[in-house]
Amino acid sequence: MVRLRIALAQIDSTVGDLAGNSSRVLEATRAAAERGAHLVVFPELFLTGYPVEDLALRTSFVDASIEMTAQLARRLADEGLGEVPIVLGYLNRADLEPRLGQPAGAPLNAAAIIHRGEVVASTAKHHLPNYGVFDEYRYFVRGDRLPIFRLRGADVAVAICEDLWQNGGPVSVVAEAGAGLLVVPNASPYERDKDDVRLALCRRRAREAGCALAYVNAVGGQDELVFDGDSLVVSGTGELLARAPQFAEELLVVDVDVPAADPEAPYGEFGVDAQDGTSIVVERFALPGEPAEPYPPADPGIAARLDPLGEVYAALVLGVRDYVRKNGFRSVVLGLSGGIDSALTATIASDAVGPDRVHVALMPSRYSSEHSVSDAEELVKRQGVHSRTVPIGGIVDAFEREIELTGLAAENLQARVRGMILMGLSNEHGHLVLTTGNKSELATGYSTLYGDSAGGFAPIKDVPKTMVWELARWRNAQAGKPSGLPEGFLHPFPAPPIPENSITKEPSAELRPGQRDVDSLPPYEVLDRLLDDYVEKDLGRDSLIAAGHDPALVERVIRLVDQAEYKRRQYPPGPKITPKNFGRDRRLPITNRWRETT
Repeated sequence: MVRLRIALAQIDSTVGDLAGNSSRVLEATRAAAERGAHLVVFPELFLTGYPVEDLALRTSFVDASIEMTAQLARRLADEGLGEVPIVLGYLNRADLEPRLGQPAGAPLNAAAIIHRGEVVASTAKHHLPNYGVFDEYRYFVRGDRLPIFRLRGADVAVAICEDLWQNGGPVSVVAEAGAGLLVVPNASPYERDKDDVRLALCRRRAREAGCALAYVNAVGGQDELVFDGDSLVVSGTGELLARAPQFAEELLVVDVDVPAADPEAPYGEFGVDAQDGTSIVVERFALPGEPAEPYPPADPGIAARLDPLGEVYAALVLGVRDYVRKNGFRSVVLGLSGGIDSALTATIASDAVGPDRVHVALMPSRYSSEHSVSDAEELVKRQGVHSRTVPIGGIVDAFEREIELTGLAAENLQARVRGMILMGLSNEHGHLVLTTGNKSELATGYSTLYGDSAGGFAPIKDVPKTMVWELARWRNAQAGKPSGLPEGFLHPFPAPPIPENSITKEPSAELRPGQRDVDSLPPYEVLDRLLDDYVEKDLGRDSLIAAGHDPALVERVIRLVDQAEYKRRQYPPGPKITPKNFGRDRRLPITNRWRETT
């Protein structure tokens, strides 16, 4: 057996910031070398950030990725780090003639093996996912290689993300090709209710390949996606050896005992038929270096997993934090009504960027209840955010003197005045406007276009209303006690940050006298179950009724959801936490005459 010390660099990257991401590679490699690592593995497309979307179709961007990878290899050697090989995700290009149906420029979702100042080999993802948030057939051509390199007396294979998740392809030939360790760079986004599919997958693939497996995942927020890390290492029998924390950066250094390489194994290339009927080229080569001497292993630890609500809350905080940071905003602003949605949004913002960078506007109207104003003021007091009160009654009156509006149009005018005020504050002070709508409202169109939907980022866009309450109660319960979340995810408020009345009172938009949400929508506990079946599971009318939903309610809710597609298309992005969010996951035509209802 050979003992290898592997460093999994679970660190955040920024899409398009090739120079900044390159510097992060250098920093992580130096830290890994100081801890005696024999190999450092970075996440999928780390150098470019992930997902790059249509940037992959720009020749200039692919060229820059290739050149930066070569520069980084030389820089590592120049700074005395060239003896530590790294596996780095980057954009490469296939040597193919242009043809119809192939992405322009033949980009590759690739991984470079860098050693002694050079890119000594490159491989590319074979299975290109084209489901959910993924659209990789649009951007990449598939790879057909499995590199296996000899490192200090052991053979190491490299495969990329989806190649682990799908049967066939490079992973299916690892056992036949003979490797002691399989390393897998990933950019696998978070969603709730996944159970522990990653660990089960890695255990199964390790047993199939007959070798240890090191899975490194991306961490951080990128527009709608949140990557939760959770990198791990399992033995060839599927035993969990090490696990990194969720939603936090970590350089996970693990000692792995693997079989010594076969000294008679031939170097060079040979073809192997994969389980999916494709041909994989195995490229076997050796990296210069002496076999590893025996040494006592370090204990890397197995990070505890968060509870279900803690996972979701961490994803929302990280999504907001990285959107603000990576887009260069100094502060955020939102409308604070005293209701549960704006209270939770303000709390997430305070946890993400700190209360001193959160600004709220209290904008009471003629229909605002006394407790709404007092609840909002109480939250400001508890969290210490910046606040200002801008009564909108006079502004609405001025509009109504010039144009006669009644009914719903008059109600929506109030929401649009509030949106205008927030956007004005944003323009004046450079704040990012956070919208406060939840997924249940977004699904049914219970929001005002250019009103409460006006903004730049939507922290709870993918959170059903019933979960909004659950998260608020969960967050309040964390005050004054350890939460299990990574350090810096919860601001240390001495008392619960959300007023209890904001959680317990009946929800209302307060746009007309005595208005309640249940005047327009079913009770949220009923609505959310129906929306889950229709939106998440794509059940049609008959299937929804067969699942036990009230037929009249099914027809009513389907109609609301279908008619609101144009609103959702214009809503800001927000962190994805469910299996099917409104955005990258669910794409329906706005002009659409198909109706599930009769």
